[in-house]
Amino acid sequence: MAGLAAAHELASAGVDVVVLEGSDRLGGKLRLGEVGGLTLDLGAESVLARRPEGLDLIHAVGLDDRLVHPETITASIWTHGALRAMPPTVMGIPADPAALAASGIAEMPAPRILPAPDSDVSVAEFVTERLGRDVLDRLVEPLLGGVYAGSTDQLSLRATTPQIAALDDDLLAAAARYRAQATASGPVFAGLVGGVGQLPAAVAATPGIEVRLGATVRSVVRTPDGWRLSVGPTTDVETIDVAAVVVATPAPAAARLLAQEAPDAAFALAAVDYASMAIITYVFDDAVVPEGSGFLVPPVDGTFIKAATVSSNKWGWVAASGRTVIRSSVGRAGDSTLLQYDDGVIAARALADLRDAFGVLPEPADLLVQRWGGGLPQYDVGHLDRVELIERSVAAVPGLEVCGAAYRGVGIPAVIASGRAAARRLLDVGTIES
Repeated sequence: MAGLAAAHELASAGVDVVVLEGSDRLGGKLRLGEVGGLTLDLGAESVLARRPEGLDLIHAVGLDDRLVHPETITASIWTHGALRAMPPTVMGIPADPAALAASGIAEMPAPRILPAPDSDVSVAEFVTERLGRDVLDRLVEPLLGGVYAGSTDQLSLRATTPQIAALDDDLLAAAARYRAQATASGPVFAGLVGGVGQLPAAVAATPGIEVRLGATVRSVVRTPDGWRLSVGPTTDVETIDVAAVVVATPAPAAARLLAQEAPDAAFALAAVDYASMAIITYVFDDAVVPEGSGFLVPPVDGTFIKAATVSSNKWGWVAASGRTVIRSSVGRAGDSTLLQYDDGVIAARALADLRDAFGVLPEPADLLVQRWGGGLPQYDVGHLDRVELIERSVAAVPGLEVCGAAYRGVGIPAVIASGRAAARRLLDVGTIES
């Protein structure tokens, strides 16, 4: 989506754009698929509505009439053998200590009021020092696990939870104020009737954008007049000359492509780790599940799944099918075994956890396992310093930009912002003209 957002920004300014996509489809982590006769999202299913970039792009490509908000965002934590209502939090920092105590999710010692650290630290270090390990393990960890599939012992406070880093020294009081302000600012999430996986194709249909699928870029080399790309299979390489290049690949591929022209950036990109995960979508003809959008699971509880979403509770357009649709996600950073299981094993283990959490569930009418190997970049401690080094290195090379989830955010609005910013820099410095 970052690359498509950059293409849209450039094409909207009158620039001719070629999108070179190595795979056989567009969209990155946005993907539609059929399960049980229903067309559903197999990747990201919602857009953060409190950032403008995602909604702006939806408007720009004419999908406003399909924009919807969740019917419910009431979520639970599955822990201590039960589904427990999630108390109000700011990325896991309790905004209502009484609600936390009533939930039975975590025990919190007397909070320690400490100044903000002078340098970047892990989320785990920051939270544990102030609120104890149980709050970290059973609130903060599952919330971040849903976003990054990472471990709070490694994840950067400043890169992954700027909301927490920006709170006052009195975390609980600041969290209560932040939560109250955020609640008054409108819906948290948005989606599209028919799935947010429709967005990539709508963006690609923008006049001025040419898309080539199965077009793996082998090298990116500067020339006196711009750039030369080597594209296609090694047995039949095609060269393409262009005025400027936006590299919108995951970090490992970007590192290879930039090794010659921006070696410092390439070296830093090679250090970005990724986590693999999978989403299992189940369609039931007759299943009774609790109300609410779903639940998160603390890793300390040792379950196979890390979260579940009841899409037929969450989205009215899914509920209109008359079917029960549940999505379960598995996979965390450092788990090298996930991709070794076949789809049947993954689906069976996840379904067993869902039955433990929800109670009786019938056999699904259909299911689909969507693997996202190396799908989520890990923002470890010091990540923003690494990103600044990459940006300085790339900025020194005229006509070259990078964007994507590896830099300053993994959500849909964040990657759209990354792509748009890369395009605007090319336009602003006059590297390319409409």
